[in-house]
Amino acid sequence: MAEEHIPVMVQEVLHYLNCREEGIYVDATVGDGGHAAAICSRLKEPGLLIGLDWDDAALERAARRLAPFAGRFRLLRRSYTELEAVLWELGVSRVDGILMDLGVSTLQLSDPARGFSYRQDERLDMRMDRRLETDAARLVNELPEASLARIILRYGEERWARRIAAGIVAHREKEGPIQSGAELAEIVKRAIPAPARRRGGHPARRTFQALRIAVNRELENIESFLPQAVASLAPGGRICVIAYHSLEDRIVKRFFREHSRSCSCPRGFPCTCGGDGELLLLTRKAVRPAAEEIARNPRARSALLRAAERRVLKREEGA
Repeated sequence: MAEEHIPVMVQEVLHYLNCREEGIYVDATVGDGGHAAAICSRLKEPGLLIGLDWDDAALERAARRLAPFAGRFRLLRRSYTELEAVLWELGVSRVDGILMDLGVSTLQLSDPARGFSYRQDERLDMRMDRRLETDAARLVNELPEASLARIILRYGEERWARRIAAGIVAHREKEGPIQSGAELAEIVKRAIPAPARRRGGHPARRTFQALRIAVNRELENIESFLPQAVASLAPGGRICVIAYHSLEDRIVKRFFREHSRSCSCPRGFPCTCGGDGELLLLTRKAVRPAAEEIARNPRARSALLRAAERRVLKREEGA
């Protein structure tokens, strides 16, 4: 591999998941298997790691990385939005921990064939699952200007969304379809005023983020996944989510807080106060990587980790 994907906050993940040797854990976004390998290293049979990913290339890399832990993992090409169905098919009623790392793999970003980068002349794509019908090229070449502006503003939080959308439509009407990431990046750059281009990283970064989120329905998928994850946890089981921008983190933060209300009982004991909150927050604020990790892996700087534990509700006492 020309460039290896480095998993973020591995020790923090292990700490919050509190892995048991014979427990069952789900890595809902297994990627290249970095976190999964760390979890498997804590397991002994019949302990099991179930790894899900909708990227077939990532699963191949994960399988190679996890080879030393044969018998302790199962990898499936499935979306994390299918969590409950997957567990039912495997005959697993509850799990002891769930990890969700929402980052994009370094290898996905650097692979020209995947069309994620604004530095490549390859065709725009950005599909995590290449079975999806709609890719980024279709969005930028077919959507009306107003729809493009909404996507760039909502998912990219881009101040210049309207100017960028107008520039995209004007270019495709005059020059024909936009084909590559490099071509789109240049259009975005021209649409943003010069003073704004000189700060905040690459001027196309937010637009590309917005298109990737729209193509893969990332925010909708997180909202679909979280209730399934909580329902799949055994009492005392834990969920750990790593987000990389405010849109993702906001969804996780809101969900955790809404599902942790109305209980003042001590941790680890059945609820006797009448509260109905299913979760106990393990992180009151998002945990960020240590300075040493950011120095080793600059991509980690934007990571935000939140964790929660499924409480032992009174109605589940003795279950």
